[in-house]
Order: sequence, then C-alpha cells, then structure tokens
Amino acid sequence: MDGRRLTLRQEYSLGIDVGSVSTNFVLVDGSGEVRYKLYLRTEGRPIEALIKGMSDVADFLQPGDKIVAAGTTGSGRRLAAAMVNADIIKNEITAHAAAACAVEPGVKTIIEIGGQDSKIIILDNGIPCDFAMNTVCAAGTGSFLDRQAARLNIPIEEFGSYALRSKSPVRIAGRCAVFAESDMIHKQQMGHPLEDIIAGLCEALVRNYLNNLAKGKKILAPVLFQGGVAANVGIVAAFKKYLGTDLIIPKYYDVMGAYGVALLARENVKANGGKTGFLGVDCVNRDFRARSIECSGCSNMCEVICILSDGKQVAHWGDKCGKYA
Repeated sequence: MDGRRLTLRQEYSLGIDVGSVSTNFVLVDGSGEVRYKLYLRTEGRPIEALIKGMSDVADFLQPGDKIVAAGTTGSGRRLAAAMVNADIIKNEITAHAAAACAVEPGVKTIIEIGGQDSKIIILDNGIPCDFAMNTVCAAGTGSFLDRQAARLNIPIEEFGSYALRSKSPVRIAGRCAVFAESDMIHKQQMGHPLEDIIAGLCEALVRNYLNNLAKGKKILAPVLFQGGVAANVGIVAAFKKYLGTDLIIPKYYDVMGAYGVALLARENVKANGGKTGFLGVDCVNRDFRARSIECSGCSNMCEVICILSDGKQVAHWGDKCGKYA
C-alpha cells in the first residue's frame, strides 16, 4: 500500500513484526490510522528483510516527515529492536490484541493464523485474559497451505475459492501436517474432485484448531480472524460453519502485529514525554551480524544470541537466568 498524500509534514509511529515467514512494517499517523503497510517474505534472512523494509519505508516518507516512535514484535522482535533502537518490544499476543481492539473495540475472540504458527486470544474488556499458541505442528498454517497449493499446482490466491466450489467435502485427517498431506494424496488417488479434497482439508484444519488450540475456551462474538491465512476464503467458510457466527476480517489482517505494536509504541512515547530512541530510517545501513554462544555459567548451558553492529556487540538474548539481559 502506497498511500501518497498531501505534502504536509507528517509524524508517524513505526511498527515492525519480524516472523519466520514474513516481515511486516506499518506506519500510523497521530490519530492511529494506518498510512503505510508493507508485507515482505523473510525467507530465512531477517536482517536482509529488515534492511529492505526500512529502505522501502524511507522511500515512502516525504521531506520533513518524522518517525516519532518505533516498536517491534514477532519472533525476531529483539533483533529488529537492536537494529532500529525501538522504544518498545512486545510479544505477539499483546501486539495482536492491541490492533484488534483498535479495529473492533468490543472484540472478544481473536483467531490468528500466520505462516508458521497459530494463536487464539480471549479478551475481556479489551484485555487478554486467556490465550494459546501452537508452534509445534505446521498443519493449518500459511506455510502448509502454500506447500499444498504448490503441490496441486494451484496459485495460493485461488486455493480457498476451490473449496467454495465443493459439492461434497471429503473427510481429511487434519491433526498432523504429514498425515493431512498423505490423506489428501490418498483421496486424489481414489478419484475425488480437487474441490472436495481442498474443502475437506480446510474443514479438517479448522476442526483441528478448535479441538486443540481452542479446547476449553469459550469463543464469543465478535470474532476477529487475522494473519495471512485470513485471506483464504475456504478457511473462513469452514470457521463460519463450525462456529455458527460470522468472522470479522480486518482491512490490515496480514500486518496486525506490526499495526498493534505501532499503536503501543505511540502511546509509550507519549507517556514518556515524547522522546523516542529510534535512530532513523538509515539506521539499518550498518554491518549487522548474528552469532550464537553457549553460556557455561550453569547447568542450563543456554544458547545466547549476540547481535554485532560494525563488529561491536549491541544486543544479546536467549539466557534463562537473566545474566545477559
């Protein structure tokens, strides 16, 4: 999205969400409205994705524009924070909840399915009171659906529409990514239409989500569905079928983590007198490298990740005891 606008000077808050599949950037203005968003594939190279993303952010900014707050989230949030000197670092649950509440203040349930993991967040008066994450099995995540679309030679953008054309969805084993793929192949060999197989897969993955991740949790409306998989209309239809309620798909469903942490960064800087630690859009144009060391200080033998900038250590994390915090 390139929201070119009036040439008046603008002040923005920057949110960065570094995940295993995508690295996302959002700029919000003083009223909390999204003015710019960027979705990039991480491709196993988060430092390069951050450099590319910040370059694109710099291209969007007009002379006189300022970034007055910056926050990071996602699995690579500490790396991103070290590179830009972010004002806040927040986990994904907090960031996604903040964005959801901005979109739908009365939201009670958040379903979030991304590239490598999935989450459910239960809110009470805008505050997360329960959540669960699945980072173990790939079944139902964006990367799994990408792989199945590629295997079937179907563009991922059309994958969900195949499911909607199904007349009779077949039963697919969805508890495990390996078994799901094997079962799909078996159903193909039996001659079932592709539409019925894909619809069956969508329903199986939704059943798996509800029976495992959401087990024991009361899913109340309004329900927001966010994360990249929210673009899959087959998955959306399956959730509607099993939940018996409509889902709200936010406009910025694919960058909600970055959106939420941008809002949180804005509030944080306001509360601290308006001073930001953000180093500017050119701050990533240094030589950043990551290395790991094994701490032998105790029996935990933690793997500590160190970030070097121009040869100097600027950040580290990964220890359980706080020695390097």
